[in-house]
Amino acid sequence: MIIWLKFLICTCIVLFSGRCVAKYGDVIAEKTGLGGLWVGVVLVAVATSLPEIFTGVGSTLFVDAPNLTVGNLFGANKYNLLNIALLDILHKGPPLLSTLTAGQFLTAGLSLIPLFIASMGIFLSARLTQLSIANISLYSILILVAYLFCVRVIFKFARKQQQVLVKEEALLKYDSIPLSKAYLFYAFAALAIAGAGIWLAYIGDEIARTFSLSENFVGSLFLGFSTTLPEISVSLAALRLGAKEMAVANMLGSNLFNMVIIFINDVLYRKAPIFKVVSQEHLLNGFIVFIMTLIVIAGLVLKPKRKSLGLFSSYSIILVIVFIVGAFLTFSFGIK
Repeated sequence: MIIWLKFLICTCIVLFSGRCVAKYGDVIAEKTGLGGLWVGVVLVAVATSLPEIFTGVGSTLFVDAPNLTVGNLFGANKYNLLNIALLDILHKGPPLLSTLTAGQFLTAGLSLIPLFIASMGIFLSARLTQLSIANISLYSILILVAYLFCVRVIFKFARKQQQVLVKEEALLKYDSIPLSKAYLFYAFAALAIAGAGIWLAYIGDEIARTFSLSENFVGSLFLGFSTTLPEISVSLAALRLGAKEMAVANMLGSNLFNMVIIFINDVLYRKAPIFKVVSQEHLLNGFIVFIMTLIVIAGLVLKPKRKSLGLFSSYSIILVIVFIVGAFLTFSFGIK
């Protein structure tokens, strides 16, 4: 019971601090004149991915459990895609993805590139000679390069199309908050997430040892859920405000950025290139994320006109089914 109490407390810290980081990150975006793209796909997505970053730091540096951080990242991506189904159910009117712009399709498609590199890195590292630079895997470097390329493509596309992922009214709602206050509260919330993220790594390792579960399972299901709470809380708030583009862009942008965290942890993990030591079990989660992303892309392309019973879009039902089946398979392979 003590383990689950600690997990619950840590989850609450991540949830509250994540919402603060997203809010004051939005304030900073407005006060500094940054555009809606960076709020939706980059600034808020990176801000709400802070739990994944610091859980990874804790897993790598303090717990020596790189499988926890990789499992957490794949798990977080699965939850982000599942949360799109939740947003669709809560969205009144036609299916949510049918109302979005082409920029979301581009972001979803590009998020598959670093995911594919990470999955191939896991697969090939167990079968080929490990290629590394300064003890950093070549696959990690390729993930970073792919992310920078994807962000540049999204930025150029958005500027060309003059897309804004946040409603214009939202850009004017922080007149009463000074920029200095925004920086201060953003920093405090980020520090809280950093501490909670490191604590989560210890809790995850304790859960794995206590219940004889693999680090892949604990990372992808338990830590993945906890560290995606900021994303869902921000996206739900955006949906209530009518900022549908931001709500979905936050999820897809987080999935794009999360793979870069593998590079960060590879830099920190000095014992060996991280792809050399992670389990092949992660390939299952990588495949599930790939399939769920394709389902989202299909929803963006096909644009279904109506929901079943007024609540469920066809792609939402499929996303939930794939997630549940994936969780069962991860659990089945995760029992030692």
